[in-house]
Amino acid sequence: MSLTVAIHQPNFFPWLGYFDKIERVDEFIFLDHVQLPKKAGSWTNRVPLLVSGKKKWVTASIKRNFSGTKKVNEIQIELADNWKKKFIKTLKISYGKCVFFNQVMNFIEPLILFNEENLSKYNIHCIKNILERLEIKTSHLKLSSDLNQRGSSSNLLINLTKSVGGNSYLSGGGAEGYQDDNLFGANGIELIYQNFNHPVYNQLNREEFVPGLSIIDCLMNNGLEKTNEIISNA
Repeated sequence: MSLTVAIHQPNFFPWLGYFDKIERVDEFIFLDHVQLPKKAGSWTNRVPLLVSGKKKWVTASIKRNFSGTKKVNEIQIELADNWKKKFIKTLKISYGKCVFFNQVMNFIEPLILFNEENLSKYNIHCIKNILERLEIKTSHLKLSSDLNQRGSSSNLLINLTKSVGGNSYLSGGGAEGYQDDNLFGANGIELIYQNFNHPVYNQLNREEFVPGLSIIDCLMNNGLEKTNEIISNA
């Protein structure tokens, strides 16, 4: 029996491909116990949206005044910073004229304002809630920190996959820099490539489609029901 696993860090209001990956697998593991770069930008605390019709990064402020290294599940959000108010204001200005703005904002705004200082817990809370709104299962979501597995890069992915009984691994794009594809087969795991073909939909104030944005963009322009269809048919 085939059991497919996907593994990904808990991202900040991720793009459509992230949710496609969650829907396609039997087990999805949030990679929350690996090191987060202290200075470089990360998908765990920022994501692009359309602001005045142009692609722009929206960022959750995190505390970086620590020495040494910290894991993803140890990173704290800056609660005193007004980034949440800025985020909500940006959505209202940039997407306020979308047909589905009210439908989406009614549940997205409380997610943005969710009172959680831990970045990983905050992101996972938001992802789970969006999945539930889209009527996509959440029972197969797990934390890597709960699985007690070690290793670096590909070895860690293999160990995590095996720990939940997986015999195939769904790999997304952008893994070329750290993933050794040959190791998966050598360890009895079939490597499957997601090959996500980004759906094209009408975007407010845009003639040429901009891919790779937060799922919020798709929700605002299409609503919950259509976004579910878009993910299911991708």
